[in-house]
Amino acid sequence: MSIPVKDWIKHHADFTPNKEALVDLASNRKFTYAEMDARVTRAALYLRDGVGVADGERVALLCHNDSDAFEIQFACRRIGAIFMPLNWRLAVAELEYICNDGEPKVLVHGKEFASQAKEIQALCGTAHLVGLNNGGTSDYETGLAAANGELVPLAKDLTDTWTIMYTSGTTGRPKGARMTYQMAVFNAIHCAMTTSLTETSKNLVFLPTFHTGGLNVYANPIFHTGGTNVVLREFNSAYFLELLSDKELHLTHMFGVPTNFLMMAQEPGFADADLSHLMTLGIGGAAAPLPLIEDFAAKNIILQQGWGMTETGPLGLLLSPDQTLAKVGSSGLPTMYVSLKICDATGAEVAKGGEGELMIKGPTVTPGYWNREAEHDDFFTADGWFHTGDVARQDEDGYYYIVDRTKDMYISGGENVYPAEVENVIFEMDGVLENAVIGVPDEKWGEVGRACIVLKPGSNLDEDAVIDHCNDKLARFKVPKQVRFMDELPHNATGKVLKHQIPRD
Repeated sequence: MSIPVKDWIKHHADFTPNKEALVDLASNRKFTYAEMDARVTRAALYLRDGVGVADGERVALLCHNDSDAFEIQFACRRIGAIFMPLNWRLAVAELEYICNDGEPKVLVHGKEFASQAKEIQALCGTAHLVGLNNGGTSDYETGLAAANGELVPLAKDLTDTWTIMYTSGTTGRPKGARMTYQMAVFNAIHCAMTTSLTETSKNLVFLPTFHTGGLNVYANPIFHTGGTNVVLREFNSAYFLELLSDKELHLTHMFGVPTNFLMMAQEPGFADADLSHLMTLGIGGAAAPLPLIEDFAAKNIILQQGWGMTETGPLGLLLSPDQTLAKVGSSGLPTMYVSLKICDATGAEVAKGGEGELMIKGPTVTPGYWNREAEHDDFFTADGWFHTGDVARQDEDGYYYIVDRTKDMYISGGENVYPAEVENVIFEMDGVLENAVIGVPDEKWGEVGRACIVLKPGSNLDEDAVIDHCNDKLARFKVPKQVRFMDELPHNATGKVLKHQIPRD
């Protein structure tokens, strides 16, 4: 049965037109649902008539957090376009691959990324560039002001793709996860059910909106319920704490990664900060350390642990507040409309207490990757279960624990880093015989990369040369923070490097 897509912004503009929808802290702009609806309509007309974006074509966005990003996302819905947010931390060479794969009709960019946008256009043949300026004079604002005409939103089905969000792959090539309207709807339902989201909720959006945590936890669910999103352009721990403490602003919700909370807890004003008005502080991307949980619990604030991936909508597991201290380390129980199981290498389900790969199925799970139809069976079983690549176990009460990651991925500051991509860049250097990149513990970032390199005889490569080379080719969070030169790497009988045997000290 085909289920049509509803327009959340239009709905709330009809029912609660004067309700505050968006607050942009950098520009001090504020929009009611009626005002946001009008701007979304003009953005849709501009993209359709001024730029020529048609049904199914991609609209790429390269900018720091900006209220305009949400306008563009919902404008894409109205004209049937596919929203494609880009990671501004990536190097131009990485963005080139993504844009050649996604083939956006237009690249909308913040003025701070104008030079990168021009490079990408030249490399990828992108038809149009549109500049943003956080509400100031820009191509975008000029286009909206000139937009006019009739707009009848295109009919879309819940299974249609709304967003393509690129995530790094184990082969070193990013994959575009297709995110459907269905995924957004059910994720909004899950967030509302488990984190008390209502029309009175006020959420701080500070994770980058190219990241599923910034876009979908809890920003889009807030628009679904008719609450308010407050957009912070860039993270600063002192300002962050100030905002959360502001009684007049009265934030109720926020989602971050452990690094954000660790940095906030280290601020001089944390001990005396009154955070009692906050309802939900979600934390994910990596396990929250017990001392951090206890620091916030001492202020009667629960850090609500969960688990998810870009490909899972994202929310798949959530730990209820009353179990936070009792089940430290757990990611919780499955959200209502997903199914989870843990399987061994043969695909057989393991008993409670046993470890295996976490598998997920449900309406929040991606239908697949953009331009990767031929590889569908690499990611899904024949009966539709998605391979998460995470190793998990269940305790006797049914609570899930993420205990390891397959394919050697590590998480640095909330960003997934796949060593194969970094290793390929290091292999470009003359003098490298062999290399392996591993994640090692770091007090600030959770994990950072360590490049373990075996040099060819006579090579005089040093640590600075390796890091400089990586800086030219990779996003900063992917660049190894440490380099170790080794006589040899451990191998198995077939010659495969055994990364788990590489010393972490």
